[in-house]
Amino acid sequence: MPDNQHIQSSPYSQIPAGIVSLADYETHALPMLRTDIREYIDSGVADEITLRRNRSAFEQIGISPSLLQDFRQASTTTRLLGYPLAHPLLLAPVAHQRLVHTDGELATVRGAAALDTPMIVSTLASYRLEDIAASGHPNLWFQLYWQHNRENSLALVKRAEACGYQALVITLDAPVNGLRNRTQRSGFHLPAGVIEANLQGQPHPAPRPLDAHASVILNGFMVDAPTLADLQWLQANTRLPVLVKGVINPADALRFKELGMAGVIVSNHGGRTLDGLPSTIEVIAACRQAVGPDFPLLLDSGIRRGTDVFKALALGANAILIGRPQLHALTVAGALGVAHMLKLLRDELEITMALAGTPTLADIGPQSLLNLASPQTFAAFQPSL
Repeated sequence: MPDNQHIQSSPYSQIPAGIVSLADYETHALPMLRTDIREYIDSGVADEITLRRNRSAFEQIGISPSLLQDFRQASTTTRLLGYPLAHPLLLAPVAHQRLVHTDGELATVRGAAALDTPMIVSTLASYRLEDIAASGHPNLWFQLYWQHNRENSLALVKRAEACGYQALVITLDAPVNGLRNRTQRSGFHLPAGVIEANLQGQPHPAPRPLDAHASVILNGFMVDAPTLADLQWLQANTRLPVLVKGVINPADALRFKELGMAGVIVSNHGGRTLDGLPSTIEVIAACRQAVGPDFPLLLDSGIRRGTDVFKALALGANAILIGRPQLHALTVAGALGVAHMLKLLRDELEITMALAGTPTLADIGPQSLLNLASPQTFAAFQPSL
């Protein structure tokens, strides 16, 4: 059995009474983690401009409530890819969860199931996708990082199909890792025993021979990055609906719709790939405008409050992915923490809907928001592309 010496045991036998928000989970979790692991989880790339913008952009958006609304048929239910959801929340793919808890993804999936929340399982999970599926959670998705060649990539997808995963998410915005300077300075390394369980036994490609003037990145790593032809080939060889994750440019969102993808996830990888990107909340309206009203459009990066979820829905998202907060909650209280974190976010969304005068998700729209940078509603606000 892998060792757990890097994991500091939680001092809590139950959820601490002081945890009433996602930020509280972060405050409790960080001192419990080894310094380099803490930096790996919470740092962004380079100067962390995108990381900060993911939060600050939400603060520029206000809520414009509508009073005296009829709540007799109020609901947070929706449908996504044909499946009913109790609320528009999903757990984003997060790698290496045994960094923070012995049970890793096996605990996270229990917490997700308790709150009827879909979980997107990372290629780089600490446990095999088959073991996670054995939990019985009925709505698991599989996130694919392209594996240097078609055969290895498709083998992972076929494993996901075989054990009942409902959708495939391919991440396209990280063909190489961004330089996360805080993580580099901390000397982060995966502890002994924390493995990428789904990739065990997979052959590693031999280093590509390069001449003296070639770039290891541009002429080496990027040569093996997926192409449009690879994406179309993958789509043709799986029965799962395929969503593309990592979209920021509205033109890309439209292109993937036209290619027949099942949906797009607007994401800047939580500020962990390319610095200087806009926040996702700044581009979601333009992406919605590009793809029209009926194409599935999800958003991640920076969500910490129910008001954030509300704002994203108002600007065009169908549902929201939660990333880092699941690790904070998992660190503090395992499966119970993940379930509680999701309940906090769900309750905050419901309270926001109640006070904003929006009984259903369909009632949330641009008219529900104010652009705090200028005195106008988002219903009249034309986003700059």
